[in-house]
Amino acid sequence: MTTTIDPLRPGPSTPGAGAVPALEARIDVVVPVYNEQAGLEGSIRRLHAFLSDELPYDWRIVIADNASTDETLAVARALAFQLERTTVVHLDRKGRGRALRAAWSVSDADVLCYMDVDLSTDLRALLPLLSALVAGHSEVAIGSRLAPGARVIRGAKREFISRAYNRILRLALRARFSDAQCGFKAIRADAARELLPEIEDEGWFFDTELLVLAQRRGMRIHEVAVDWVDDPDSRVDILATALTDLRGVARLGFAAPVVRFLAIGVVSTLAYALLYLALRGPLGADGANALALALTAVANTQANRRLTFRIRGRAGLLRQHAAGVAVYLIALALTAGALEVLTAAVRHPSRLQEVAVLVVASTVATMTRYVALRTWVFRRARRAPAMVRATTP
Repeated sequence: MTTTIDPLRPGPSTPGAGAVPALEARIDVVVPVYNEQAGLEGSIRRLHAFLSDELPYDWRIVIADNASTDETLAVARALAFQLERTTVVHLDRKGRGRALRAAWSVSDADVLCYMDVDLSTDLRALLPLLSALVAGHSEVAIGSRLAPGARVIRGAKREFISRAYNRILRLALRARFSDAQCGFKAIRADAARELLPEIEDEGWFFDTELLVLAQRRGMRIHEVAVDWVDDPDSRVDILATALTDLRGVARLGFAAPVVRFLAIGVVSTLAYALLYLALRGPLGADGANALALALTAVANTQANRRLTFRIRGRAGLLRQHAAGVAVYLIALALTAGALEVLTAAVRHPSRLQEVAVLVVASTVATMTRYVALRTWVFRRARRAPAMVRATTP
């Protein structure tokens, strides 16, 4: 992919006009576009006038052209030349997510936001959207057409699809935000640097994936109820977008922490069974069980630390593994007890019977391990997610 970034060219006005010197926050407002030559100039001039009059921060408009085949890029570059604090990012491949990733990745702003070029969302919601991020109260902010206080004008079909999609997110991914796809969002730059490498989608599902990952990392998501009017000239293919989004939901659902934990548990149980069989001869049943369980417990704790709970670095590592030892002792008690019960019931159990009983006991221990890891071992390293809502004036 080739990305061309046009430099910020000052227009005829004085650079910095309208900014409040006491407020040092820098805001990038990204507008992704594809074949919007007809309406682009009107929307950007309207947005520019609003930001100049109403936004008390140092701001910049970034027009992100993703592979337009008409004169959109030429119009965008003309606007960048004529309007102060306006620039262009050009990509040679389509995808709203791809455009946002490119624009946000090279930005030096403190807060990054984007909005759809049709400006369907009332711009008066922009300041409430940004204020929580500038103040450090939240990491992500979204405009919501489904939050209490929102006023929306759109057709019944789009209303049904939007509500159904967000219901699916709540059921499948336990989403706690109300509207994933409203084209009116903002994120703090430090949060973007953390999340962007983890986002796989380059299209419309980018928004949903961003929010789900933010929620899973315990980031605060600020919601602003917006006034929104449907654009009758929307280029979105509803059916194709819906199918793509559902595939994305399935992918994120599979990648959920509990699924990752179960996958690690299956591998650990297999490794435990194989180690037990290898050590049973020289160490006996109890010794083989204790050593095989100890080896797999250490590996299991480390794998869950990195893959299930997404914890990086060495902070808290010794404490977490020490707590993991306590969890290991619980599992040891369960498996050793299972062996005692088997020996009492069967005088000379076969290796296969021992392994079968130990696997069952290990499965029960695995469920205990998940609760212990989530609520105790790694709890301090995870921040409880929160969300606040605001309404536009």
